[in-house]
Amino acid sequence: MATLKSGFGTEKNSLLNRSVLLLKFLTFIFLVIFFCEFLVYYFVIIQCAWPDLKNAPSTHSSTPLKAMFLSDTHLLGEIRGHWFDKLRREWQMERAYQSALWLMQPDIVFILGDLFDEGKWSNSKAWDNDVSRFQSMFRHPPQTELIVVVGNHDVGFHYEMTEHKLKRFEKVFNLTSEKVVTRKGINFVLVNSVALEGDGCVICRAEEDRIFKVSRQLNCSRKVRSVICYPLGNTLSF
Repeated sequence: MATLKSGFGTEKNSLLNRSVLLLKFLTFIFLVIFFCEFLVYYFVIIQCAWPDLKNAPSTHSSTPLKAMFLSDTHLLGEIRGHWFDKLRREWQMERAYQSALWLMQPDIVFILGDLFDEGKWSNSKAWDNDVSRFQSMFRHPPQTELIVVVGNHDVGFHYEMTEHKLKRFEKVFNLTSEKVVTRKGINFVLVNSVALEGDGCVICRAEEDRIFKVSRQLNCSRKVRSVICYPLGNTLSF
């Protein structure tokens, strides 16, 4: 009888030890995943800092403007986007963006075009789905302003771009192709660089006319920044 009890006790202790080891292993796996998928973004971004402006020349604004620039988020669409690829990419982008917002606390964020990978092909249903995902990922607090400009993957290259695609983009993001955003004395000109082919098409002429109009309005201002999707291939004289 004593022998049976001793054997039962040994088996129970062995089972308990295995349970403890399994619990430790699962805890280790959880901590690794938590660090790699969440904390690592804070550890990386916390190394960044805004420039020190203590010795910079005084400006008209009492406080500097903290502006963050992002580009080419390329949210995958339903045609070329595998569900797992989308899940992985979008989680990483969202965590990086949200971590940067929390740590850096910018006044304004610009995303310089190509928000979507398949905007040039998307039908209405796919477009609405992509926009919903984008707005969920790039949500921001009320004190931070988000401004986007159009890119070639959002409306197509010059030969694919149509008025319908442009208006669809502008309606969702509440902007016109060229406009001036002024914050703390600094002017940002939002430019649809896809429409600067210079071939005299209807859309191109309209875009160039708007740019020249903005140029005349800002002729006396030295604090101007152009915000576009990709560098201009054509030269316009302002």
